[in-house]
Amino acid sequence: MSNPVALGLGALILICLLLDGFANDWGAVLFMGAKIVDLIHFVAFWR
Repeated sequence: MSNPVALGLGALILICLLLDGFANDWGAVLFMGAKIVDLIHFVAFWR
């Protein structure tokens, strides 16, 4: 991955997070965080 592609993806993620913060009161970020925690618990169970 080249530097411009990495910077573009990083900027896109940051913009999406900021838009979620302004428009949705961080709802999508909290939802995805909860799902990631559930996934970590599920994977730890099968370890």
